[in-house]
Amino acid sequence: MSLFVVDSEKCKRDGICVAECPLQLIELTDRKSVPIPINGADEMCINCGHCVAVCPHGAMSLATMKSEECTPVQKDLLPGPEQIEHLMRSRRSIRTYEDRSVEREVIAKLIDVARYAPTAINTQLVRWLVINNKDEIRRLAGIIIDWIRHLLREQNPFAGRYRLDRVVAAWESGDDRVCRSAPALIVTHAPKDYPTAATDCAIALTYFELAASVFGLGACWAGFVYLVANQLVANQWPPLQQALGLPEGDTCLAMMVGYPKYRYHRIPQRNGAMVEWR
Repeated sequence: MSLFVVDSEKCKRDGICVAECPLQLIELTDRKSVPIPINGADEMCINCGHCVAVCPHGAMSLATMKSEECTPVQKDLLPGPEQIEHLMRSRRSIRTYEDRSVEREVIAKLIDVARYAPTAINTQLVRWLVINNKDEIRRLAGIIIDWIRHLLREQNPFAGRYRLDRVVAAWESGDDRVCRSAPALIVTHAPKDYPTAATDCAIALTYFELAASVFGLGACWAGFVYLVANQLVANQWPPLQQALGLPEGDTCLAMMVGYPKYRYHRIPQRNGAMVEWR
């Protein structure tokens, strides 16, 4: 079957699909013919769908992606610059949550949105783990506390630099500063031998976080989970790897999610951007 099909009646021979194909796999030999794939295009195509999405006439369909099956962009639903600016500036890392669970269907909706985040050459290798159980999250936090205690015994410089003894003391007094007693923990992961695993996972969670704020949820990056799961401070801590149950060696990032206990009313100031123009 051909890589793509062009409706010759709809096609205007404008060359837009040729210009927008990321790998330049489409050619238009003359204004009388429709676009065709170059030699070897079937092996090189990354199935990103740019050619289908960019055609204003709905003339292009990939073998794996029909034009009529792709949702049309609705300009009236797109936010303006002021709305986007306000959303991104008003976003806060939420560390204090209401004592209520997050509905499974809400998390599923957010992941359904976040799966559209870009990945390197459209590999789409990001996978999701949702821990929507407060007791299980507390168990994970306890495992990380044991790791911190190990660092303190070993006098690891990281533990001293960041005063991790205070994290343990807080835990022992009933205050979880590892997972913040969050009702849900969202983990993205990708294979260890995938060069942009961490980047793709981070972009996906960033999409998730921004969308979560619109759904009335708050989120915060779970830094301790990231440090321990990816062995960034000390050697592997098997209990956490076993508890997460991810494929061996997978790179992962995590985010705490829940309904904010408190609302923020102002946007705090930040340093100006450090920019070099060339």
